[in-house]
Amino acid sequence: MEELVIGLDFGTTSVKAVAFDLKGNVKAEKEQLIETYYPKPTFVEQKPAEIELKTHQVIRDILNETTGNNILSVGISCAMHSLICVDEHGNPLSDMSIWSDGRSSELAERLNRNTKKSVYSKTGTPIHPMSPLLKLMWMKENNYQPYQNAAYFMSWKEYLLYKWFGERVVDYSMASATGLMNVKTLDWEPEALKLAGIESSQLSKIVPPTEIFEGLKPEVANELGWPKGTPLVIGAADGQLANLGNGAIKPGEVAVTVGTSGAIRQLISGHHVNDNEETFSYAFTNNTSIIGGPTNNGGIALQWLKEMMEFSGSHEEFLSGAENISVGAEGLLFVPYVNGERAPVWNQNARGSFYGLSVTHRRSHLVRAVLEGIVFNLYQIGQSLEEIAGKPTMISVNGGLSKSPLWVQILADVFGQDIQLADTHHGAAWGASWTALVATGKVESFEQIKENIPIDQVVKPDMLNHQKYQAVFAKYQQLAKDIEKYF
Repeated sequence: MEELVIGLDFGTTSVKAVAFDLKGNVKAEKEQLIETYYPKPTFVEQKPAEIELKTHQVIRDILNETTGNNILSVGISCAMHSLICVDEHGNPLSDMSIWSDGRSSELAERLNRNTKKSVYSKTGTPIHPMSPLLKLMWMKENNYQPYQNAAYFMSWKEYLLYKWFGERVVDYSMASATGLMNVKTLDWEPEALKLAGIESSQLSKIVPPTEIFEGLKPEVANELGWPKGTPLVIGAADGQLANLGNGAIKPGEVAVTVGTSGAIRQLISGHHVNDNEETFSYAFTNNTSIIGGPTNNGGIALQWLKEMMEFSGSHEEFLSGAENISVGAEGLLFVPYVNGERAPVWNQNARGSFYGLSVTHRRSHLVRAVLEGIVFNLYQIGQSLEEIAGKPTMISVNGGLSKSPLWVQILADVFGQDIQLADTHHGAAWGASWTALVATGKVESFEQIKENIPIDQVVKPDMLNHQKYQAVFAKYQQLAKDIEKYF
């Protein structure tokens, strides 16, 4: 009988259950896709009942596949910024708005500068339509019926725990990402609550990521086939856990995740907020937080180009030839704000731009420019992190784009540093699993995970290309700054 731990990972596009051994090797994985709905322009929602059914399915499937093994515990990772209006019995009064919901974009623009700075300095969450704070402000301003009738307001993870255990709790990181929690006091922030028009009693109790739950409701346990006595640990948000799962947990260690969207993040001691309001600062434990910046424009920018050019071949065929284009795509620059942007501009009205097009440019030049533009944006966010935490000493990368050797090499060359590639793309799930092991005393510390991460390879930078990229990036940075006034 093998000892296993399960990470339950709620993303924007799917819910996954991944079983690991204690060295971080994947033993089984199950996934169910989540459907997203767009009921009105700028509204982006998902249905809690549908996600709950899919969650039950992946748990049943993973437990069936791992029958005969000793399941030590289950930990949860969850995407940030979701919001559900809930009645006193835990029934949803609204569908769940997710991070990409843009209904409060106009409201975000109208908030005066002083209000933005005051709230941001306390919460560490930039003023942006992604945050539940702005979602709640929109609901209040527009007399949204579910908001008016709600007893509670919850993220997806809170909703699930309330359904399963009858407890209203939220971990530090999920609470921090609402824009409603003070990162210094680790409690709900009165100024933010006033803006949202709600009481702290309508929000959940804030607990550490090691909070353990036992006593799953019998009817739920029976439906899931949950092993008797197996504890569930609340875990954290996907950003913090992706860093943990990739071993980027010490000072100077940075994690880059790029799938459809992307982020660059670093765990630090204490709770510090960037004065320039370019990055987020979300609590993880009572004495550590994660700083970083999310971008709306990762692989989606490349997919946009592929569809716009009506290229019907495979992803690999679309990228072919770009490796033969020199650094800087022969004078072609791409600012990748095709999906609006969060960090570093925090403007949903931001738009992408090609600059320097000529008759000599072909598809491979545009592809190269897009790949470079995605990296330049991450590099610019990374420079804001350096103001707080100093130059990175290690960079790990995961996500869909990390499967492209060309893109990873560009990343290494632009940053001028080695890039570690993990042997699994389940960093957040492994981070959730490790948190569960820490909580239950199976392992001694978060830091110990560094001995239990399978590393696939290390990609080294071409320092000559790094020097060339420094000059190209300076032009990119100026271009990105110049076009902001047109948003």
